[in-house]
Amino acid sequence: MRHTGRVTDIERTLILLRHAKSDWTGSVPDVERPLADRGRGQAPLAGRWLASRAERIDLAVVSPARRARETWELVAAELPVVPPARPDDRVYAASAEHLLEVVRDLPEDAGTVILVGHNPGMEELASLLAGDEVVMRTSGIAQFGTTGPWSELAAATATLRAAGRSDGLALR
Repeated sequence: MRHTGRVTDIERTLILLRHAKSDWTGSVPDVERPLADRGRGQAPLAGRWLASRAERIDLAVVSPARRARETWELVAAELPVVPPARPDDRVYAASAEHLLEVVRDLPEDAGTVILVGHNPGMEELASLLAGDEVVMRTSGIAQFGTTGPWSELAAATATLRAAGRSDGLALR
């Protein structure tokens, strides 16, 4: 904890994870599109990266889309402690503004949260929080640090700690 003008500001971590590569070959509705073989290889790499970099994750908020759920299952299998996962319909096909509302609604006792969703919203949210362009390719991760309550998170108020893909492309 850090003492500032407020009684106490708690350091929080927000991890944005774009779902892994999905399969476009079938004729299923978009929300039911599964991961492609490449995606099934990408997601565990993201899990390993998180296991080595995130001390603990308190909550996972996951889009109800099949490809996002499958991504989270493969990521979670690599973590030493699997956090509770909460599906949130608001994450599917959401804009940055809607995703920011999801984050602002997070429980204040959750110190580290991962949000598993889709582009373009995830990339737009990452860029909004960083105050600069952040690219979120499939299985992309953006990790932010912030202080103060989730309910007050706003544009350019978080520190970008890492961004890129877990397969070694441009992760800081």
